[in-house]
Amino acid sequence: MSAQDYTEVDKHEDLKVLHGMGYAQELSRSMSRFSNFAISFSIICILSGGINSFAQAISSIGGAGAGIGWIVGCAVSGFFALAMAQIASAFPTAGGLYHWSSILGNRFTGWLTAWLNLLGLITVLGAINIGTAFFFVGTFGSWFGITGTPGEIVGFVALITVIQAICNHFGIKLTAMLTDASGFLILGATAVLIVACLVFAPAIDVTRLWTFTNYSGDAGGGVFPQSDSMTYLFLLCLLLPVYTITGYDASAHTSEETLKAAHSVPRAIISSVLWSSLIGWAMVCAITLAIPDLAAGAKQGWSVFFSTMDTILPVWLKELLYFAILISQFLCGLATVTSASRMLFAFSRDGGMPVGSASLAKVSPTWRTPVHAIWTASILEIIYVFLAQFISIGGTNIYTIVVNSTLVFLFLSFTIPIVLGMFAFGTAKWPNPGPWNLGAGLFKLFCVLSVVGMAIIFYIAIQPPNDKVLYITIGFLVLTAVLWYGFENRRFQGPPIGDEIAKRQAAIKAAEVAIGETGV
Repeated sequence: MSAQDYTEVDKHEDLKVLHGMGYAQELSRSMSRFSNFAISFSIICILSGGINSFAQAISSIGGAGAGIGWIVGCAVSGFFALAMAQIASAFPTAGGLYHWSSILGNRFTGWLTAWLNLLGLITVLGAINIGTAFFFVGTFGSWFGITGTPGEIVGFVALITVIQAICNHFGIKLTAMLTDASGFLILGATAVLIVACLVFAPAIDVTRLWTFTNYSGDAGGGVFPQSDSMTYLFLLCLLLPVYTITGYDASAHTSEETLKAAHSVPRAIISSVLWSSLIGWAMVCAITLAIPDLAAGAKQGWSVFFSTMDTILPVWLKELLYFAILISQFLCGLATVTSASRMLFAFSRDGGMPVGSASLAKVSPTWRTPVHAIWTASILEIIYVFLAQFISIGGTNIYTIVVNSTLVFLFLSFTIPIVLGMFAFGTAKWPNPGPWNLGAGLFKLFCVLSVVGMAIIFYIAIQPPNDKVLYITIGFLVLTAVLWYGFENRRFQGPPIGDEIAKRQAAIKAAEVAIGETGV
């Protein structure tokens, strides 16, 4: 679906769905189906998570972590994506997850989902940009005399975050153009990387891809503690694909900016996960096959990818690939700013933030973007990165603790509306599916598989050396209970429902006229 194919009937239908949920068309609806796909594909960015976390496959069970573990982990993410796509087709709004949990559950489940997703998005933005900073230091830092001190990392992250926010500020068309380009860049750079690994590999031993070898402890550079259980280590290797194949909720968050959203968004969610999984599998397998000596490579720990590239690739090709990967990682962060800001905007227009909701819900009449939400999300991420680089708990850097907590928070924010949807499907809360429909049987099957996947993700996310994640998660849930029952239960009203939607129609029309929306 492109702008040229977008008819007045399509526009009327998009407005009807949005008005039916009580919201005005304030954001600019100009994203094509491909752009909606590209924003999730850019956040997933196999050249970011797939490379920066590659050691989690090799330093657990060796080559099978890439050949087999990647497939299993991507299947887990795929279950979530299929279930979320079904819900997104029925309720295509900005901040999708929050609305889904509110509509299919109640005020509390919506509020809890919003905070889980917001916390996950802000911290994952920090993780992406910190990863980009360290990637820059390790590849081009010597050109500029940068060694990767905490101050330098914070400064670099602040600089690129400001640029990412500026790009988002000046309209979704600019953001979509950049993320569209990012999609092609990821595809092109990954293809070159795959071919280069296979061409320059000293030898090709495909049996590596299904051979299980225990590289835990010192044999794997200390990425994971020593363990004799291959089943346990196989579960840990799933951290690589599960951490990489996430962020596809961005397609839902930009629903109000997407043409024919009820049709386009679910397809974008599924296709971004499918293509990232397939191309990512080819990439991690190629890197695994290119490692000259698997045991020696595993012993490099987190440096296994870079040591392999240093060993096998010509300098000119390596630096060209590194530059393409660096730009892809920057654009991954840019797309995450978009996702986080739309979540913050959507939550705020229902009064979700304790302070500043009215300001955060404002849309620029000039750029048709939630500029206050964009800059607030960016500033919060910079503050988090500062704390992450300069504060440690029990000798463990906050960054390491929170990054692994992020995985739990994000997938919990996916799980809540999925579980609610499983029980609400076909009831008064959700009487009719959207135009993209799996059918009740398949949808509920993927819901159950998502819950099983959540149990696996939670288990592996809290294992040593990430055992502090359990306490972070419990602490967060206790804090939310205190805040909800102590304050927010009386203050937060949630999204409009029932008669409140009808009462809003005049205000909706006025808001659209004020913003210059021509479809009213």
